[in-house]
Amino acid sequence: MIILVIAIVLLGLVTYYFHLRDQKKQAAAGNPPAQDETPAPPQECCGQHLVCERDSLLAGVSKTIEYYDDEELDDWKNTPADQYTPEQVEHFRDIFYTLLPSDVPGWVRSLQLRQIEVPESLRDEILLVVNEQRNIDK
Repeated sequence: MIILVIAIVLLGLVTYYFHLRDQKKQAAAGNPPAQDETPAPPQECCGQHLVCERDSLLAGVSKTIEYYDDEELDDWKNTPADQYTPEQVEHFRDIFYTLLPSDVPGWVRSLQLRQIEVPESLRDEILLVVNEQRNIDK
């Protein structure tokens, strides 16, 4: 057992030595050592992150703002999502539940273009409807 552990450690040391030697040879030849590349982000949104949802909702969409009988929400432009009063959250919720499910992605785009943040307590419900609409549209 001890011999096996010693053999594995020696194999690791030899591998490390040759790796360092190769890097030194590349540097001497004028080639910089290869950098570890970070993987590119996935091409499609997984739907699990709000930032990903926000970016995918705005991607390739017209910058024309469409209102959904919610002009009064413009009063809350640039209000942080965690700063809404319970009454304001209820107002958002009332508007959200009067929308057709197919209108929810457009409504969210409209809010984003108008720089109106959705209250945090309502985000999960909205993302659920948006994801359902994506699955229907596929």
